Amino acid sequence: MQRAWASIDLVALQRNLSIAKQAAPQSKLLAVIKADGYGHGLCQVAEALQAADGFGVACLQEAIKLREAGIQKTILLLEGVFSPEELKWVERYKLSMVVHQVQQLEWLEQLADSRDCLISTWLKLDTGMHRLGFSAAQFVEAEARLKSCAAVDGDITVMSHFANADLPTHPANQQQLSLLNALSKTSPKSMANSAALLALPQSHFDWVRPGIMLFGCSPFAEWPAEGCELHPVMTLKARLFEIKSLKKGDAIGYGGGWVSPEDMKVGVVSIGYGDGYPRHAANGTPVWINGYECSLAGRVSMDMICVDLRNYPDAQCGDEAVLWGAGLAIERVAAAAGTIGYELLCGITPRVKLEYLRVSDGQG
Repeated sequence: MQRAWASIDLVALQRNLSIAKQAAPQSKLLAVIKADGYGHGLCQVAEALQAADGFGVACLQEAIKLREAGIQKTILLLEGVFSPEELKWVERYKLSMVVHQVQQLEWLEQLADSRDCLISTWLKLDTGMHRLGFSAAQFVEAEARLKSCAAVDGDITVMSHFANADLPTHPANQQQLSLLNALSKTSPKSMANSAALLALPQSHFDWVRPGIMLFGCSPFAEWPAEGCELHPVMTLKARLFEIKSLKKGDAIGYGGGWVSPEDMKVGVVSIGYGDGYPRHAANGTPVWINGYECSLAGRVSMDMICVDLRNYPDAQCGDEAVLWGAGLAIERVAAAAGTIGYELLCGITPRVKLEYLRVSDGQG
């Protein structure tokens, strides 16, 4: 019997991709699946998302893993390369790369003129995120240098990234769009992440780059996934494996931060921060057991949590607990832990087994 596992609904993943494509029907779609497919399994996610036009990853290791798994579509290195030596792997595996700094330009310029294939590049403009990308003052020269580079495919996509797309009415969004449009008038462009894809249609351009929405998590702080018609892909589960009868005044767990307000039952569930459940989840964080909403009681341990069973007095050892996913929005758990759904999904540790559900498994 599994102590902690995550059901990955690939049908829901494909439905979310369809929602993304319907929202931007004139744009190509780069599915961002970095960080092991946001914790869902890199290659399994890519295989399920073959209707996408390409994939975005953070590093060379992720890209090579996809190619060696047989993925033939565009694979874009969102942070480019970290050394000139990595360019040989970009060529060998026919990868695309973002160029966001002068050093990367210089490495490309140093390549020999004679190439078996030209490197496909995306040029990043910093329109206000102030993280990666060429400033407005640097951009025109950087674009000219990249276009004249003999080792580079001349069809360059210009990209940027929103700092406040999760707040669609934020004035910085239009400022960033205006700068991108002013500096890139003829090249293909890409700007929209998940939030912008859903809420800022003027940002769709030639390529959109959804990530978190594909996995059924809302990209908006105050707009739940259900409101976007997104379906949770990961449902994290564990077992209720102990039930304790406590007296009024009994303290639970490390530090005794939660005290029984009355004689009651408390359950122990086989998951903890060693599995990726957030250690800073507050008392009262929801946990579903057999469809009943219970709540976290006491500090999260490495391997287990305790839950208040007063809403489910008939609970039995062996009952299945849902920590987030189908029936329990991950946004609620993230809010109780002072974080975001992205971090929870990416934080699942290897001892949590991933079980993939497909149509053939009776799902959907």
